[in-house]
Amino acid sequence: MRIHTHMLTIALAMIVKDESRCIERCLSSARAWVDEMVVLDTGSTDDTVAIAQRCGARIGHFTWCDDFSAARNAALAMTSADWCLVLDADEWIVDGAQALEELRRQRANFIGQISVVSRFDAGAAEVHEAPSWLPRLLPRGVRYTGRVHEQPQATLPRRRIPLVVAHDGYLRAQMQSKLGRNQRLLESALVARPDDAYLRYQLGKEFEVRGQFEAAAPQYQCAYRLVEAQASWRHDLVLRLLFTLKKLCRFEPALALAEAEMPHWQQSPDFFFTLGDLLLDWAAEQPVRAGELLPMIESSWLRALAIGEAPDLPDSVRGRGSFLAAHNLSVLHQSLGRSREAREWQERSAQLRQAAN
Repeated sequence: MRIHTHMLTIALAMIVKDESRCIERCLSSARAWVDEMVVLDTGSTDDTVAIAQRCGARIGHFTWCDDFSAARNAALAMTSADWCLVLDADEWIVDGAQALEELRRQRANFIGQISVVSRFDAGAAEVHEAPSWLPRLLPRGVRYTGRVHEQPQATLPRRRIPLVVAHDGYLRAQMQSKLGRNQRLLESALVARPDDAYLRYQLGKEFEVRGQFEAAAPQYQCAYRLVEAQASWRHDLVLRLLFTLKKLCRFEPALALAEAEMPHWQQSPDFFFTLGDLLLDWAAEQPVRAGELLPMIESSWLRALAIGEAPDLPDSVRGRGSFLAAHNLSVLHQSLGRSREAREWQERSAQLRQAAN
């Protein structure tokens, strides 16, 4: 860890519990770029604390009280650094760490948003990635609010910092250990704030990732009715609601939603990619409509390709504007007996995937 006497200081602040699988990876990725690392343990029974100490972190202890903000704020209170970089143990810096050096020369009068790239299972042993810009660089004194899916409480402006962090906590193997925890906290929070659109959205996600689409749909629909037009997570909400309605074979309301939302997402490859998937399932469910739907499916994926990748769009999945859309077009043409077109699209998909890696 570096010691600076004439520039602003940076601390890594973490809350952890039973993270022996990954905490060393996180701490090792940040250690060279921060002045200190503070790790607040909330009740680990594995080697998390010993590993963190070996990596040079300063350890605190906290009695868990079903309140993420309380724990986050206790971790932040362990340091007096000018800036706090907030990471979870299942995250690690993969690019742009030099931006932290540049942060030392800037006044701590804004909240820094960093790109957190989440990996998730997409079936057939495939892992996809979705980046989100999240507020994780906090000036001294800023604190969190919210028992679950906590957010910094401050009116300071937010500025994007080119720091890229990977996150593997959404992979199926890691999700198993957390099933039910967030659902319980979200349901408890909604008792006090039943019209909180963000909490409804997050509760919908809890059900969706477990394949409980009947339970997810009303939460997403309620969030959709309540969400503000400028909410950063609205894009993801719309896509998840479309996906959930598709899984429930509620194709007509899904298409009505897509038509209402289309003017807002003309530059979203994810929207048109998801629309193509929706229409494909509809055609498979009702073959009598295939003749009408197949041109719309092809048009949707072509539109996603024409837009291209949109890494600055919240929760845009990498590949939907390139190799994933091209792959789907290949499969579509193959199913229609168009072998030459299918082969051309598959070759293009391979080229786009190679270019993206």
